[in-house]
Amino acid sequence: MKAKDLTHVDSSGRARMVDISDKAVTQRSATARGRVNCSAEAVQRIAGDAIAKGSVLDTARLAGIMGAKRTSDLIPLCHPLALRHIDVDLRLDSSETPGIVIEATARVEGATGVEMEALTAVAIAGLTVIDMIKAVDHWASITDITLVHKEGGRSGSLDRPETR
Repeated sequence: MKAKDLTHVDSSGRARMVDISDKAVTQRSATARGRVNCSAEAVQRIAGDAIAKGSVLDTARLAGIMGAKRTSDLIPLCHPLALRHIDVDLRLDSSETPGIVIEATARVEGATGVEMEALTAVAIAGLTVIDMIKAVDHWASITDITLVHKEGGRSGSLDRPETR
């Protein structure tokens, strides 16, 4: 791939913000998912609201929302967006691999997508979970942060293929 084919690179090969001034303003949304793998004890303590720092799921949900709102402050070439909605959902998973599944959906009426906002929400929510449970599980980890769905703009509606 040549530099001229990359939207975030100018003709000299330098990083740049994409000019979206001529793009159509449309309704756009994106959903991302990830998980925090942790010990069964951590999952049980979260479920029983027995973590010393407070409610893990409520705090992580708020952190994810705040993270989505600050995405352009964290990612250098990301456009600042006036989000219309951000929803962050965390679900305990007591299966063979215990943990917390995190899903975030962001919506905007704009000229560029909200994929990075949804992904950032998942990442920040996951980091918050780890911060809150690190005294119970020193080795909790964030895995599989990925975009699972997007709508709006030129590409229309796309779902992540199951094969990935």
